Amino acid sequence: MNFNTSYFNQMRSRRWFLGECGYGLGSIALTSLMADRTQAAPADPLGPRQPHFAPKVKNVILLFMGGGPSQHELFDYKPKLGELDGSLPPADLLKDYRAAFINPNSKLLGPKFKFARHGQSGAELSETLPELAKIADDICIVKSLKTDAFNHAPAQLMMSTGSQQFGRPSMGAWATYGLGSESKELPAYVVFNSGGKGPSAGISNWGSGFLPTVYSGVEFRSTGDPVLYLSNPPGITPAGQQQQIDAINKLNRRRLEMLGDPEVATRINSYEMAYRMQASAPEAIDLSGETKETLDMYGVEPEKSSFAKNALMARRLVERGVRFVQLFHESWDQHGGLKSGIAANCKATDQASAALVKDLKQRGLLDETLVIWGGEFGRTPMVQGGSDGRDHHPNCFSIWMAGGGIKAGYTHGETDELGFNVTSGEVHVHDLHATILHLLGFDHTKLTYRFQGRDYRLTDVHGNVVKELLA
Repeated sequence: MNFNTSYFNQMRSRRWFLGECGYGLGSIALTSLMADRTQAAPADPLGPRQPHFAPKVKNVILLFMGGGPSQHELFDYKPKLGELDGSLPPADLLKDYRAAFINPNSKLLGPKFKFARHGQSGAELSETLPELAKIADDICIVKSLKTDAFNHAPAQLMMSTGSQQFGRPSMGAWATYGLGSESKELPAYVVFNSGGKGPSAGISNWGSGFLPTVYSGVEFRSTGDPVLYLSNPPGITPAGQQQQIDAINKLNRRRLEMLGDPEVATRINSYEMAYRMQASAPEAIDLSGETKETLDMYGVEPEKSSFAKNALMARRLVERGVRFVQLFHESWDQHGGLKSGIAANCKATDQASAALVKDLKQRGLLDETLVIWGGEFGRTPMVQGGSDGRDHHPNCFSIWMAGGGIKAGYTHGETDELGFNVTSGEVHVHDLHATILHLLGFDHTKLTYRFQGRDYRLTDVHGNVVKELLA
């Protein structure tokens, strides 16, 4: 075969490639820049915005019980499961069933606690939730949640972002992207952590994914500076700091005008917000002005970090215009030590969770705030860890909600007599997200962001508003 060697070498030359193909590469870059400019950031990316229709609520407090609370010990009482304790489950029930760790043929395990009915609604609750029982008529219990994932990280991502994959925006990011913030002094989206460890899916639970990073959650601490390095080092005066920020942001605004890049707007907002937070954030978490009655109602010891303290701070933050507050309590993964673990977790969270609802109600804030309590999945009716543990179970689990637009004193959905599958009123995680966005005033199919050539949304291509949950 004959060929021109010099031409072949030229074809392989990097210089030739860049020279001859530059126009093509330039076109690709230009197309990308033009696509970005179609979603150029507004001057104030967190300025208040109107939703699609009149909202029922304007704030959300998500009490995320990481690890998968056992519905069998909390909300979904199954006498039949107690009767069949120690026996094998029906073979037809386990057809094509996939468990996370145990053999699906593990024996059934009856409930570890007693249940009773409470309030005029007759809500059936475990003895481990005495404070929640007192507000049974203020909450809506959903027994028929279902998810697609049976391991912690993907299931937490599913509950937080609507996808099992990393890189999608969290529910709080979507809410702040759609609504902006009513606070100029505090972040629109704040996160607290308590419990034995951080969430399995990490900061992706409150990340912004492909949305501009200004919509990410900001993690607060409950002791010391609310945010690390918030205080100025010695020798830095407020006046000098303001001059530096003004000079930097003057350059950033020029860059924003040139490129329309949302990340430049995020940078501007971050500098300005951090400066304002030096005064506002310590005040927001300072509990010295709270009455002893309020502290006792939550079970707060001001000098100690706790879920109770975080719950009280959540109320203080929504009072100050924070749009979305997320409390993670990662302690509910009882593969063993089920009875003692559930009792300890309820002792740490039950009083404060109920107090939050009562406190919001007596301050006139519950009508405009949605409170959600729940984890990423439920637990199996079969035993793990000898005689005192349960495995992950995505087929059905329970949550509760309270606040504006939610039907109070109502229990939705049913599971079979063993608590294995949903039998009526199924609510997929996508349906839950659609319902939350509806309460915030959004048609979930229209709250979108264009990324990599298509429009994305929290519910992806799924989800229906669960009208039965609405007041």
